[in-house]
Amino acid sequence: MSLTGQFLWVILPYLALSIFVLGHLYRYGFSQYTWTARSSEFLEKRQLRWASQLFHYGIIFVFLGHVLGLLVPAAWTGALGVSERLYQEQALLLGGVAGLLAVVGIVWFNWRRWSVARLRRNSSLGDYLAIALLLLVIALGIYNTLLYPLSHHGPYNYRATIAPWLRGFLTGRPDAALMVHVPATFQLHLLAAFLLFALWPFTRLVHLWSLPLAYLRRRYILYRGLPPEAR
Repeated sequence: MSLTGQFLWVILPYLALSIFVLGHLYRYGFSQYTWTARSSEFLEKRQLRWASQLFHYGIIFVFLGHVLGLLVPAAWTGALGVSERLYQEQALLLGGVAGLLAVVGIVWFNWRRWSVARLRRNSSLGDYLAIALLLLVIALGIYNTLLYPLSHHGPYNYRATIAPWLRGFLTGRPDAALMVHVPATFQLHLLAAFLLFALWPFTRLVHLWSLPLAYLRRRYILYRGLPPEAR
């Protein structure tokens, strides 16, 4: 394995993961007042409502699809009676729909930020960088899911290369040799994702870890009007 391969598929991913973890810890420990999505809803609401729903629903299902496809070995799904062909067809259909929802949402986010003057004046370089990287990662994923099979007479079996490499990476035993012959667009998709992870702690994306889950178990708030004699 060449030094370039070791750097790209061993050193760089661990470096990005370290920055991701340490960057979040640093920002939470020393800059909690910036731990926010810096909501722009009060500047523009109509476009945000639709763009946000498209993107968030799409990216949730994209994430779940990645977990199933990359972390669950093919032998496990085969043991459940799911053939490789059936798996690829479902991944193409469901992954394609989810990816398209996400990419339409992120493009709409970007258009909204550029087209609304008040938003443009209140946006930082980090805002544009986060959106651009998200768009790049999602667009490459869409290409690999929908267009790569058309131009190469079938889908690429990433569960034989990328999936075992990723599982090895997460368990501290990455095999860079598995990534040598992976198609370039798949490699770029992964490298762009790791760059996004490295920049994540320093952008508004940190709001992902501040989901208001407490609302799910909070008791209802009962509002009562004033009695007639007090009005």
